[in-house]
Amino acid sequence: MKTSGPGCTRGIALVLLSLLAALCTTTAQKNDIDIYSLTVDSKVSSRFAHTVITSRVVNRADTAQEATFQVELPKRAFITNFSMIIEGVTYPGNIKEKAAAQERYSQAVARGESAGLVKATGRKTEQFQVSVSVAPSAKVTFELVYEELLKRHLGVYELLLKVQPQQLVKHLQMDIHIFEPQGISFLETESTFMTNELVDALTVSQNKTKAHIQFKPTLSQQKSSGQQDTVLNGNFIVRYDVNRTVSGGSIQIEGGYFVHYFAPEGLPTIPKNVIFVIDKSGSMRGRKIQQTREALIKILDDLSPNDQFNLVSFSGGAAQWKPSLVPASAENVNQARSYATGIQAQGGTNINDAMLMAVQLLDSANQQELLPEGSVSLIILLTDGDPTMGETNPARIQKNVKEAVGGQHSIFSLGFGFDVSYAFLEKLALDNGGLARRIYEDSDSALQLQDFYQEVANPLLTAVTFEYPSNAVEDVSQDNFRLLFKGSEIVVAGKIRDQSPDVLSAKVKGKMHMQNITFQTESSVVEQEKEFQSPKYIFHSFMERLWAYLTIQQLLEKMVSASNAEKQALETQALNLSLHYCFVTPLTSMVVTKPEGKEQSEVAEKPMETENKHKNFHSDYPLSRFPTTGYRRSRITAGTTRKRPSDLGRAGPPGPPDVPHYYPLYQIAGESLLPDTLLAPSIPDGAFRSVDLRARDTFLARLPAVASGPVTGRLWERKASGRSTDLPQPPKTTSFPGTIAAVPAPIQAPPVILTLPGQSVDRLCVDIKHSQGPMNLLSDPEQGIEVTAQYKTEKAQFSWIKVTFKNPELQVCAFSEHVVVTRNRRNSAYKWKETLFSVIPGLKMTMDKAGLLLLSSPDRVTIGLLPWDGPGEGLRLLLRDTDRFSSRVGGVLGQFYQDVVWGPPAAARDSQRTLTVGDLEYTATRLLKLDYQEGSPGTEISCWSVEL
Repeated sequence: MKTSGPGCTRGIALVLLSLLAALCTTTAQKNDIDIYSLTVDSKVSSRFAHTVITSRVVNRADTAQEATFQVELPKRAFITNFSMIIEGVTYPGNIKEKAAAQERYSQAVARGESAGLVKATGRKTEQFQVSVSVAPSAKVTFELVYEELLKRHLGVYELLLKVQPQQLVKHLQMDIHIFEPQGISFLETESTFMTNELVDALTVSQNKTKAHIQFKPTLSQQKSSGQQDTVLNGNFIVRYDVNRTVSGGSIQIEGGYFVHYFAPEGLPTIPKNVIFVIDKSGSMRGRKIQQTREALIKILDDLSPNDQFNLVSFSGGAAQWKPSLVPASAENVNQARSYATGIQAQGGTNINDAMLMAVQLLDSANQQELLPEGSVSLIILLTDGDPTMGETNPARIQKNVKEAVGGQHSIFSLGFGFDVSYAFLEKLALDNGGLARRIYEDSDSALQLQDFYQEVANPLLTAVTFEYPSNAVEDVSQDNFRLLFKGSEIVVAGKIRDQSPDVLSAKVKGKMHMQNITFQTESSVVEQEKEFQSPKYIFHSFMERLWAYLTIQQLLEKMVSASNAEKQALETQALNLSLHYCFVTPLTSMVVTKPEGKEQSEVAEKPMETENKHKNFHSDYPLSRFPTTGYRRSRITAGTTRKRPSDLGRAGPPGPPDVPHYYPLYQIAGESLLPDTLLAPSIPDGAFRSVDLRARDTFLARLPAVASGPVTGRLWERKASGRSTDLPQPPKTTSFPGTIAAVPAPIQAPPVILTLPGQSVDRLCVDIKHSQGPMNLLSDPEQGIEVTAQYKTEKAQFSWIKVTFKNPELQVCAFSEHVVVTRNRRNSAYKWKETLFSVIPGLKMTMDKAGLLLLSSPDRVTIGLLPWDGPGEGLRLLLRDTDRFSSRVGGVLGQFYQDVVWGPPAAARDSQRTLTVGDLEYTATRLLKLDYQEGSPGTEISCWSVEL
């Protein structure tokens, strides 16, 4: 829910902006549009998702108000229906050919009204938004329906739902029903708004073939702590996969249509010959080229020893790393890593010469019979701009490359950012048996590149064809494919003939590394029809709609690389299917009619990935804006309306180029303003014995951690006991009359604080003084946990911390900007301080707004990761439930959870003790440190400090 009043903040000093905005919102929520019911119902039947979002609102004000229904839906989805019910009258959305809607569209633009109801908003989503004026006390029901075929990506299907009502809702419910006849092999949920307080509102039930996820929070659960606004703002994601074997796949039949899913398990990977073509033109300078280097180095490490590879970098000209392809041996990979590290960005963009050079490298190797028999040849192009040097005509470049390739190799085009002509790259790829992908500029761009490579890193079959008896099926979708990769899936659908046999059989043929292979499968029509009789899980004629959806998507793809004559026939076929099944596709528009006399018709269109967002380019019609009316606007949303700086990046693309990147700003109080030293009295021994720790900490907090003697200028560090210990002396400086010394740096947080179970001492603070290369912090084979890290002694902080779990097989790596979770070769990046609640079998991951990420599971040690921005900023590690460590725990930190023996206090200095760990002895000194475990700003604690 979002409202605004005209002139609310005009002429008001900036310091009052946030207060007034909050006041306006609160008042509007109390008096204006109220969402009293919001439901999301998603039924997934054999990967085909049918989602209905229904919002019911009432205007509680005594004047007309404007209500805005706003929903974010997946990019691959097609809207199939939208309607508004106002005072008992239904105003439906009518889907028409785009040209037929042109007149209404133009009229709406001429009136200055909104005409584009759908627009792209993120990497995976686009936004539908419509507004309507609501009379006093009147009620409105909005209903949006959309459908999509879930695509298997690196071994999982993903259903993404946005939950962002922006106000408290009396009846809020989300139901997800999944039915997979093959059987559900695993199921996991993830949310960016879920908290421990909302856990009880989420229920997940599952059996062999069905799953039901329900989220139904009460009003009190929806409230943020101490506030009246809602905490529900973000993504809800369901990921799952199905059981499969080495076979011809699964044929499923419903309502006279069939769908054939093919993703065999256990096939060996085909060796590949891959050439990376890297743009190093001037526009790649800075962060782009840095992330490209990072990704390339990681990708090189992932090459198989059976692969061959080479690198081509280009700007105004093109240069190859080696004269020919080389095996991916450890030596060659290391040399390539060094080469990649040295790539610098400057010059123009000569895509034509670079691509022809890559093709020539493959052709030469093939002529010399240096390519392994049955291997796959791939060219992966990464560029961020249009061609500016050499051949600059996109059509001629596409023609040159296609003729050179001759159907022998596959090209994959990656467009970095929004300056690039995506339509050009898409045709370049589709002309040559590959695909195009946009890489979004963000902190995880390197991960996006790595993920794309993982999609194509493991080819399993080439020349895949599907064969069905001609007397059994008709109108079959695309049935031949150049490549099948591990973790993906090929889907074929068609109609069952009226006089078809009782059993539908199929053959799938393909080429493996050194042999041809044929898979056979069959399916009983009657038995399959019975599988889909549960009305709770199945919506009517879903398989017919799945066939239409898949066919339209494939026709649209074929249009990109078709000749003009072919393109017209393909467009006509896709348009007819879109109109018949009421899909809003790039060829159709939905006309939304509003109550007469208020607002006229508006048009919803399918955004195209090929639109250049950077230049605000629209492929067919002028861009439009939503009008500003005299009504106060309220939003009914399941999608975002604006983003905070902390929201940038993970779920959507960056803003326009003039919007700066947001990075946390760290400020040390008094830096460059206060003196370097300050006189301080020593504290008598035992002054704080038997005194409340908080009182002691409050008093000590007022004293500097480092002080200098009034005569000698020698420095000492304050101990918890009050004693002083000499520290290394800085060079002597001259003090001038009238000057005072600076306040010292505040007490620092140690890199690690350990709580040792069963010990009489409280906490152990570990300072790392010597570190070379990655460190093994913790390793417990019985727990199936390993923690490694890179510590930079010159910066006194971890540059990364990595937690690896054996069951489930998963890796969590924390960096300064974000956290990366890797599972099944799939990377997910999460910005710090964005809430996260992810439950997968055997592990729960949660992150709160303070940035504390906890990794926990029953009977296992809980590991926490935190981006500490207090004194001694950097990544921090937390350990909880440490009594669960086994006797086999080891590592730099793990050793302290073995048999630790504490010696008595030193005779002369009770602030020092000796602790023995195995054959090692450490001196522990009682010091005051800053405790980061409860988050910023931290509190001073007394702990035993050990240097490693």
